[in-house]
Amino acid sequence: MEKLKIFFEDRAFGVCSKLGEKLNFPIDGIRLFFIYTSFITLGSPIIVYVTMAMLMKVRKFFRKSNNPVLFD
Repeated sequence: MEKLKIFFEDRAFGVCSKLGEKLNFPIDGIRLFFIYTSFITLGSPIIVYVTMAMLMKVRKFFRKSNNPVLFD
């Protein structure tokens, strides 16, 4: 079970962990919130999750382009 958890944490977008860090809230609680509300509302939090993930990727891209690395 631990290997499965590590597998998904490495390949996930990191939205729940970023929210947990910002809000000082346990990451597992945020993940469970997304899972339970997805079942209750038939998947609408998935749209919010993907939107937040894309915003994080775009923000990371712009930060990287503003601070170019001299040696790759």
